[in-house]
Amino acid sequence: MSLDEHSMQALSWRKLYLSRAKLKASSRTSALLSGFAMVAMVEVQLEPDHVYPTGLLIAFSACTTVLVAVHLFALMISTCILPNIEAVSNVHNLNSVKESPHEKMHRHIELAWAFSTVIGTLLFLAEVVLLCWVKFLPVNSPKSSVNDTSSSISPGKAAAIASTSIMVPFGVIFIVFAIHFYRSLVSHKTDRQSEDLNELARLQDQLDHRGQSIQSPDHYA
Repeated sequence: MSLDEHSMQALSWRKLYLSRAKLKASSRTSALLSGFAMVAMVEVQLEPDHVYPTGLLIAFSACTTVLVAVHLFALMISTCILPNIEAVSNVHNLNSVKESPHEKMHRHIELAWAFSTVIGTLLFLAEVVLLCWVKFLPVNSPKSSVNDTSSSISPGKAAAIASTSIMVPFGVIFIVFAIHFYRSLVSHKTDRQSEDLNELARLQDQLDHRGQSIQSPDHYA
């Protein structure tokens, strides 16, 4: 095997291991967060005597449903692709990397990774805020109609406002960090690909010079 072929196979194996790690992380995260969301939906206790805002209940129900659907979609992709990658990665043969679907299914792997770590995490943060409002809003609140214009804030509403004021800045920081992390990761990947291309070009030049040096004695002969 030539040096350039060996470098290409090493790059393919590195991509395979990275894809496998992403799918494993996506499957674990999706299973965990979707399970928490389902438990929150089932275990939440709505006070029958309290008049909840309709928008709050709709937002909580919709956020939980979308959260579970997004994570289950990522889990489905991971479950379908991961066994094929695991089967190839356990074979101690350099040429077996061509049998792995990680190159062909690259977009699906990145989609599962984005759903699980970015979109799913943001939805989970929103789920926590909505759950705090649903859980704490009825605490010591006046059992009156929605048209009550009382300016007093109940302890439950104060707790919900506190959780929201904590979670909103954290969500903004999470988005900024995710963008910064993604840009750093893309920059690192671009640098690595540039180094690999330069290495392949250097190896190609060496092979060309070696071929010319071999052909030169025959030419003069």
